[in-house]
Amino acid sequence: MSSDIVMLHVRFGPDGGVIEISERPTPNSAQAWFDWVSLNAPDAYQALSGGRGVFRLTRDKLEELRASIAANNAAA
Repeated sequence: MSSDIVMLHVRFGPDGGVIEISERPTPNSAQAWFDWVSLNAPDAYQALSGGRGVFRLTRDKLEELRASIAANNAAA
């Protein structure tokens, strides 16, 4: 089990949509990845100024989120 903390950086556009988010799986849009992480790790998010924010997750939680979104995409 890895307890390393990973920071996912988020950048929002003027309309509030997600323009960019780090650690995004390739088949997902930036908005879809943000929505998935927000729903599955809501307490990990911190809003920042200037249309930015970060999620602070353990490496294990990040891998769990990647696997679960991939499984969700495959089921759809």
